Amino acid sequence: MAIEEQQDPFTAVENLKTALAGAGIVLPSLAVDIASPALKLVELGRVRADVAARLADALRQEGQE
Repeated sequence: MAIEEQQDPFTAVENLKTALAGAGIVLPSLAVDIASPALKLVELGRVRADVAARLADALRQEGQE
C-alpha cells in the first residue's frame, strides 16, 4: 500500500471497515472526521461492550499469528 493511501483518511476508513467486516465487526460510527481535514482524523465512535470485546479478541488473535 502506498504511503499516500495510508495518509488518506477516506482510504483508511474503507480499509478499516473491510478488515473489521472480515472479523465480523461493525463500528457504526466509523467515519472521516470532516471537521478537521488538515489533521486527517478518523472517528471510531462509540460501540456496545460486546462489540468492543470482539474487537479486542480479534486484535489479540492477530497478535498471536
